[in-house]
Amino acid sequence: MNRPKAHRRTLLKRVALRLALALALLVLVPVVTAGSALRASYAGAPAEDAVTRGRDALWLGHAWVDGRRGAADLAKLRERMAGTGIKDLYVHAGPLEHDGTLPASAYRNVRWLLDAVHRELPGVRVQAWLGDKLVKRGGGGLRLASTAARDAVVASARQMMAAGFEGVHLDVEPVSTGDRHYLALLDALRPAVRSSGGVLSVAAQQIDPLPSMHTASGLLGSQKWWTQSYFGKVARRVDQIAVMSYDTALPWENLYGGYVAQQTRLALQVTPTGTDLLMGLPFYHTDTWGHQSRAETAAAAVRGTRLGLGREDRHRQRFGVALYVDFAATDADWRAYRAGWGVRG
Repeated sequence: MNRPKAHRRTLLKRVALRLALALALLVLVPVVTAGSALRASYAGAPAEDAVTRGRDALWLGHAWVDGRRGAADLAKLRERMAGTGIKDLYVHAGPLEHDGTLPASAYRNVRWLLDAVHRELPGVRVQAWLGDKLVKRGGGGLRLASTAARDAVVASARQMMAAGFEGVHLDVEPVSTGDRHYLALLDALRPAVRSSGGVLSVAAQQIDPLPSMHTASGLLGSQKWWTQSYFGKVARRVDQIAVMSYDTALPWENLYGGYVAQQTRLALQVTPTGTDLLMGLPFYHTDTWGHQSRAETAAAAVRGTRLGLGREDRHRQRFGVALYVDFAATDADWRAYRAGWGVRG
């Protein structure tokens, strides 16, 4: 008498199992395929001439402009940088207030820093690193859609140039792909910075590794990726663009290195030859769900960068790497940068 019910339960279990297997395959097959592609991207030997062009950069923390760093720290930095291709220092001078303004108290030690760098590191350019988080629903942050806020950011950039910086490095995030207000801000910033003889650079989000990845991630509330087309629009509006090619959540070094190689190629394809393109190297070791330090190593990022450069545009001169960040870097990070990317003669 219970056999029909038992039979129905068995059928339902089989259907549920088949559905589960089908869903697993829908997820697993693309993941395995993508993993294989990244491993393949990391294979092979980098081109011998895919090395530093003397256009590298280093992000420096706020301690350099608020009085916590001094002459001994600069001497150590000079030793670290000796012989490398580091041309630019992005010195954290902000953060910007949510209305786009910047109080002078935030960078009270800047005169000492600029004079000391020009004396101890001749030829190195110091840019003001300005940033803020962008507003999210229900939270605070910079509103790019506000004309007044964008005008205030431009005024803050002028303020930095008047203080003696040689450029402005903008890092506001997360910027949604296609955001026209961000492009409008860059259109206003570039002439303001250039009129004072400086350069405009930006920290850029990663490029869609798969078609419509930004759409899928957007549905989950993430704004991590830009389309390649939007990346190109940003690159055309600045003098220098540094890809934040870390925080990928990848679990293994070969996958991460392959991902950096892929990002390098994608970025090279749409960055104008007149714009410096820099690929970010992770010089930090905090483990989170989005960053596994055992996978995201400086060595893997350097090798991936070299592979991508050699395959896409090995003779490009306006290219380099950007090291993030000075206060978290280890001796091993600096060795990986020197050994993998080379030194200037």
